[in-house]
Amino acid sequence: MLSDARFSADKMRHRDATSLRPPAEPPRGEREDGAFVFMDPPEHTRLRRALTGQFTVRRMRQLESRVREIAVEHIEAMRAAGTRADLVPAFALPLPSLVICELLGVDYADRAEFQERTTVGLSATSTPQEQLAARGELHAFMRRLVSAKRSDPADDLLSGLVHDADPPLTDAQLTDMALLLLTAGHETTANMLGLSTFALLQHPEQLAALRADPGLIDNAVEELLRFLSIIQLGVSRVATEPVTLGGVDLPAGATVVIATPEVNRDPRHWPDPDALDLGRARTPHLAFGHGVHQCLGQQLARIELRIGLGELLARLPGLRLAVPAEQVPVRDEMLVFGVHSLPVTWS
Repeated sequence: MLSDARFSADKMRHRDATSLRPPAEPPRGEREDGAFVFMDPPEHTRLRRALTGQFTVRRMRQLESRVREIAVEHIEAMRAAGTRADLVPAFALPLPSLVICELLGVDYADRAEFQERTTVGLSATSTPQEQLAARGELHAFMRRLVSAKRSDPADDLLSGLVHDADPPLTDAQLTDMALLLLTAGHETTANMLGLSTFALLQHPEQLAALRADPGLIDNAVEELLRFLSIIQLGVSRVATEPVTLGGVDLPAGATVVIATPEVNRDPRHWPDPDALDLGRARTPHLAFGHGVHQCLGQQLARIELRIGLGELLARLPGLRLAVPAEQVPVRDEMLVFGVHSLPVTWS
């Protein structure tokens, strides 16, 4: 269905659809100029192509070394403070936030404020008023950043978008695309880091296997992505014409929501799908979507998870939960599954 042209991501164009609108999607009438994930080709193709050209192998390799530096810096700060920490604010949140700063070219002096606004704007513990205010400040920040990149470009993704896109992108499109990168890249990766650590600590035999063979990390990341499937209420699509799907007749305008966790635990594709098995043979999953809307930043997300989890296990011997597992507050009420906090300790 995700690659079926009879289903549309553009709900603005199908206003009569009676839809379930996931919380992360913009309300009808409020789709941003650069929010191409809610568009269809050819509009989607043009905007996505502009961004695809900035996710180069060279840039990802450059970021990889910075991801490691940022990860090590935060782990060492935890170690210096003792043998116990809440892994979410100490590590899982700041790592992807600072990586996004590197990607977009946010000045070092602005990063603390940027990270603070990002955390408040995306945190489930913030009030709606706090989130709205923080996101408004982020939008204004991004507009200023776009303006700065126009007058003083650097070797970063946003400068590339500003100066290399053909045809050129408007400031509104650039601002919205930058905010989309921020939200998609920060929220999902931060929750995957926290939840992956929690899952490993709850499966000591799998954790021991990964410690014994660090070369297993790439496979471990893919299995954790499949097993956790943190987008609980998957993407939705609107039928543009009458369609029969799975034996069900759908009228034009019907909305279909993809249950990603169920897809990623389909026993027809994965033996014993409810088990976490880091040695499982790789089979394509839907953690990053499929088709023309497949996640652009999946390579970066894999880098952050591989390095983040690898450095945690290497530098925090005896890493374990500091509270019983049932006391860890999970984000099961949110669109993106995760943990609100993760108290851990180490030797």
